[in-house]
Amino acid sequence: MRNVLEQLDDGRFVLHLHPVIEMTDDQFFEFCQANDELQIERTSSGDIVILPPEGGGSGYRGSELGGQLRNWARRDRTGVAFGSSAGFTLPNGAMRSPDAAWVRKDRLRALSREQKEKFLPLRPDFVVEVRSPSDRLPRLRNKMAEYMENGARLGWLLDPQSREVYVYRPGAKVRRLRTPRMVKADPELPGFVLDLDAIWKLGF
Repeated sequence: MRNVLEQLDDGRFVLHLHPVIEMTDDQFFEFCQANDELQIERTSSGDIVILPPEGGGSGYRGSELGGQLRNWARRDRTGVAFGSSAGFTLPNGAMRSPDAAWVRKDRLRALSREQKEKFLPLRPDFVVEVRSPSDRLPRLRNKMAEYMENGARLGWLLDPQSREVYVYRPGAKVRRLRTPRMVKADPELPGFVLDLDAIWKLGF
């Protein structure tokens, strides 16, 4: 029998509760609120994953990414941009918090006020994950594949260590871009272009 609490080599902790404890979505939300100093996700099998705090570089890159996406979304007006604190409950039951996400407004309008105040019960249309120094690339690739399998239309995995971008679309082979200075989100997000120079180079 495996231990209830497991520490992984990338600094994450995993609570293996299934099948002894089964949390509903509302119970899991309350669990996260009671531990709001922690960054928490949930896997499709019900494991609770506690992620390590971000370093300064990762925090800066996430802020820059979110700012660029938010500015475009305000101009475009067809969807809403979300930062790394927003949680999304995917169709497979996992709750993930990507570094940045975007959802079309017509899908958000279908949610109640109460649903909007909790983890959003839908998958993002667009997701971005940025690799931190402690992240293992295979884990992030699996996470991106999960987004695609659950209906995301476009996903980017940014790796500042190698300055590479992995572009994900459902049913398509993953594209690997080497040292690009920008990446375009057309046609899914018309006109959104991410300035990668601001991501690769720390602004402090």
